[in-house]
Amino acid sequence: MAIDEALLRSFDPVSSPPVLRLYGWSPPALSLGRFQRADQVLDLSRCRADGVAVVRRVTGGGVIYHADELTYSLVCSPEQIPPASSIKDSFRVLTGFLLAFYRSLGLDAVYAADAAPEGTVLGQRTAFCFAGRESFDILANGCKIGGNAQRRLKGVIFQHGSIPLHNRAAIGLSYMREQLPDHVGGTASLSEYGVHAERDSLHQGITAAFSDYFATELATDSLSEREQADMNKLLAEKYSADLWNLEGAGE
Repeated sequence: MAIDEALLRSFDPVSSPPVLRLYGWSPPALSLGRFQRADQVLDLSRCRADGVAVVRRVTGGGVIYHADELTYSLVCSPEQIPPASSIKDSFRVLTGFLLAFYRSLGLDAVYAADAAPEGTVLGQRTAFCFAGRESFDILANGCKIGGNAQRRLKGVIFQHGSIPLHNRAAIGLSYMREQLPDHVGGTASLSEYGVHAERDSLHQGITAAFSDYFATELATDSLSEREQADMNKLLAEKYSADLWNLEGAGE
């Protein structure tokens, strides 16, 4: 999370090229949405007993349990992506490569807004990310697969999201204060649809889908000196502190 924020804060909307980052989580951890209070939504005593770390994202939304997943983050300016009619519509624009990626794996992937029966209410707030459905959440064979969240600074868009390799939503739900069975009933992962490719192969598939969708070429890079310095500072002063991770203060 410190790297993600460093990429966001170091991005110059005039001179920086767009950034796509692919990563994973080890060991598993819970991430809170920007405006959640840990003690209100999580069973913190169980988190501590099981040694499960709790971290806060710079994006909104509900709790996510990160385990056995591929995670992406994307930083760009609004001018560097195809036109979007609204912030909400930008989710459609920025997740289009994921839709293409899932379809390349043989999944029947669609946006929730395109598959929801008439009268369905989308966009309701939920404490647990996978319990809710936004208009441009992606459904694979009718079930929500992964989740995406966005943050904007002046002239900069930051978005990140998860691509679950295995369905660990039930484990994540066990750390929530409120545990309703239907919170995980409509979730899915790649393995449940017969996709058992290695991470390197999936990374190649994601980058190929990204390049095709945005008609661009990707080049491998590492953190710049400024990004590295920002990450180290954020890690020491923010992401290692309960003040931020549990209470959302000290930003």
